[in-house]
Amino acid sequence: MIAPPGTETRPTADRVRQALFDMLMHAHWAGRSTMEGATVLDVFAGTGALGLEALSRGAASAVFVERSRPALTALRANIEACRATDRCQVLAIDALAVPDGKRSDIVFLDPPYQQNLVVRALTRLRSVRRVGPGSLIVAETGRDEPALEVEPLAERTHGAARVTIWRET
Repeated sequence: MIAPPGTETRPTADRVRQALFDMLMHAHWAGRSTMEGATVLDVFAGTGALGLEALSRGAASAVFVERSRPALTALRANIEACRATDRCQVLAIDALAVPDGKRSDIVFLDPPYQQNLVVRALTRLRSVRRVGPGSLIVAETGRDEPALEVEPLAERTHGAARVTIWRET
């Protein structure tokens, strides 16, 4: 994965990504059938690591939402390197301005820490129907941030990160 220089983009650590996808592929509440053929929405996509990993594990398509120019350059290069351009759409916009669209099966939210962006982005995504009943939500927040007010299917901490997974009702 190509990542932009500097600290503006914080790619999900390889070990965290591996642990997350191992859990998604083998959990009784998800499993391989959840990933295969899924539509994915990767919000605060950065390098696109989460959405591209989902594609490599059988997801049908991915929409990436990112506004940082350096991150967008890396994201587009990573999509090209994975030969996934025909299954990807990049929305070069703020996550709080996502337009109406189809409900996604799996949604990854990995915003900058300590800004309450998961809650704010979900409010927007729900209002434009990108998230709806049955969507599997995977949110990465800072370990020290207040827990999300959801009924988690799983929650794990990895270093400075907390990963919370739930299904939208």
